Amino acid sequence: MKARWMMAGAGMLLVAGGLPWGVGYVTEQQWQQATAEVNSAQPFLQVTTQAYQRGILGSELSGTVRLLNPDTGESRQVAFQADVTHGVTGSLMDFQPTDGWSPEGADWFPEQEPALTLETRLWGTAVLELAMPAMSMADAGSGESLTTSGGLARVEISDAGSSAELLVVWPALALSGPDRAVRVSDLRVEQTMSHLVGEVWTGSGKVLAELLSVTPDQKPPVTLKGISVQSHSEAVSQGERLDSRVALAVDGLTLSDETYGPQRLTFALNGLDVAAWNDLAESLSAMQAGAAARASVAREGFDRQMAAMQRMNTAVRELAAAGFSIGFPELYLTTPEGAVTGSARISHPELSEDQKAQMLLVMQRLTGEMNLSLPLALAEEYPELRLQLAPLIKQGLLVQEGDRLVLDAQMKDLVVDVNGVEIPLPPVL
Repeated sequence: MKARWMMAGAGMLLVAGGLPWGVGYVTEQQWQQATAEVNSAQPFLQVTTQAYQRGILGSELSGTVRLLNPDTGESRQVAFQADVTHGVTGSLMDFQPTDGWSPEGADWFPEQEPALTLETRLWGTAVLELAMPAMSMADAGSGESLTTSGGLARVEISDAGSSAELLVVWPALALSGPDRAVRVSDLRVEQTMSHLVGEVWTGSGKVLAELLSVTPDQKPPVTLKGISVQSHSEAVSQGERLDSRVALAVDGLTLSDETYGPQRLTFALNGLDVAAWNDLAESLSAMQAGAAARASVAREGFDRQMAAMQRMNTAVRELAAAGFSIGFPELYLTTPEGAVTGSARISHPELSEDQKAQMLLVMQRLTGEMNLSLPLALAEEYPELRLQLAPLIKQGLLVQEGDRLVLDAQMKDLVVDVNGVEIPLPPVL
């Protein structure tokens, strides 16, 4: 009997000792798969693993991250290393730049260094977290400086990459330079995402900031208080259509010691065909990838861009034929002279197969309406704004109604009617 217990105990020890090795094996496979997917999804951030030394209780890996600037074509490469600890159900990766978090001769983090970790689980969940301590850096050449409090950025990926949650909490950030200074207080970002199909995701999110202050050189600061950006997108009609909405709100705007608010702006997309929207998103990604191609493969990149352009044109036609609505349901801006209000919407009807086959122009069936109302005193008070509005008033596009300037427009059959003035539209789509 005693021998049986000894054999069972030895077996359990073998299993317990073997579990970390198995976890380490799965972790290495997950890492290789994840980096391959990141590299193939876009050309602007490329991760290369130079060495992965796997042990029983832990591993070590090293590699490089290459960042590409799409505007200039310039790239920057950062070497990194990571210590990996294997557990029973997952692993913890602790990343460090090979050359340290601060450049040679600088001390950006006087209190402690940042911590960048990736926690993985066997069932496909991963949590990437950056814990940033207080930081202070300055560029003597440009005269710019950046100071931040400690902050946290966290991304949790689950369901084998089909769901993600983002959290960013940053209490304070200040950027100053020779021509302006920017200050942000109590920044919080939350986002949930669920993969629908291709490059189409649904979810909701919000960006909150207690204060955003911009101080131009030798001018009074412009301060926004109580900033809120909230978004929501969802699949409707059994996942074949997509509705999306973004609402921007500011509690108060302070300029020259005067505060006024609130300010609101809402943007909405309704009834987008998911398949066509995905084709459009993929074609735009292909065009970006083609633009980032090196000179040695310039011809191949040009051919890819032309194919992506053709696919984009087809996707736009499919979107229009399926029907959609896009616009700004609400615009409300508070000024010392009064409120500026307005709304706008453009829509396209859903077409039958026969109508779709005969469609020559997307714009031909577009309809829309727009209204805008602003205080007359606003144009009279600010000379620069008055100069911009004067041609619109002269052409009858803005008409005076009491103490306000009003624009009322409708679009149909390639003609926009603005306050009774008809303007033909060129057939560009």
